[in-house]
Amino acid sequence: MYSTTSPYRIITVCTGNICRSPMAALMLTEAFEAEGLGKLIVVDSAGTTGYEVGHPIDPRAARKLAAHHIASEDHVARHWRREWFAERDLILALDVDHFGWLQEGAPDRESLAKVRMLRSFDPMMAGRSSLDLGIEDPWYGGHTDFDNTWTLIKAAIPGIVRYVGAAITEQATGDSGRSTSDARNEASEHQQVTSMS
Repeated sequence: MYSTTSPYRIITVCTGNICRSPMAALMLTEAFEAEGLGKLIVVDSAGTTGYEVGHPIDPRAARKLAAHHIASEDHVARHWRREWFAERDLILALDVDHFGWLQEGAPDRESLAKVRMLRSFDPMMAGRSSLDLGIEDPWYGGHTDFDNTWTLIKAAIPGIVRYVGAAITEQATGDSGRSTSDARNEASEHQQVTSMS
């Protein structure tokens, strides 16, 4: 849980943690640093499977990030750990299956309220079902698919930055007419709960 003495922690989640989620985490890290929030926020990533654990980022994802001067050589794929439900403040799913998987695994309502589709922060997707918010796995495609992944993630970043910035400001000023947890609960109600099929 975020407090003024500890950073606000975000984790992005995809399948293998070598394409979509590390791209999102590194893009978000750059965006927060550009806003002067880098010291207040930590962004990391993980996968819902352990197939790629220990592997570096996909070279096609690295190429796309490098084209925008974002380094990715230090990334090492990880498998999601249950304790991160408690240790993260915002959990961002990259696709519908990750969203459902995280929702099913959430141990309590507070954890469930932290789980959001990353693209739900894209204003162009406002009011859309979570089923419409997925970013397909570019691993099966080519450079064009990674370009598309970049574009879809980038469109959601300003909304995420505003949301997290507001949460940090609320905590710092103590102006909490409602708690950050309440804000998350309200925001999560705008997303349709999607179960794994």
